Amino acid sequence: MSKVKIIPCSGIGKVMGLLSREVALEVTEHLCPDKAETACLGHIVTGDASATAKVVGSACIAVDGCPALCAAKSIEAAGGTVTAGYRVIDELRNHRGKKPGDGTALTEEGWQIVDEFAEKIADKVDEILQGGENNG
Repeated sequence: MSKVKIIPCSGIGKVMGLLSREVALEVTEHLCPDKAETACLGHIVTGDASATAKVVGSACIAVDGCPALCAAKSIEAAGGTVTAGYRVIDELRNHRGKKPGDGTALTEEGWQIVDEFAEKIADKVDEILQGGENNG
């Protein structure tokens, strides 16, 4: 059984992109290292064979920063399936008034958001693996 792929948006220079990347790393490195892994969105977009091979036939979770949905659209364009999709902008609505940081550094509140958001995604990883959805 292959690992669930967590693909964050790039969003360079924007706090939503930084949050998406940190959430993906929290899930893949700390919460679910034996169940989930990430792949570079830039390599998926450019058609890198090894990055594309990771998403094709695997359960993928897109973590997009904004409504443009670049991660989700890129996974699908590469032939992958988005089993679940999340948007940082939606998660921030649950934390109105908090200041998560900027495009280069998160605040303490930003790290709290990462922790809470990563837990949601880790739960989804478990749900996907238990249900056997598209896990290649």
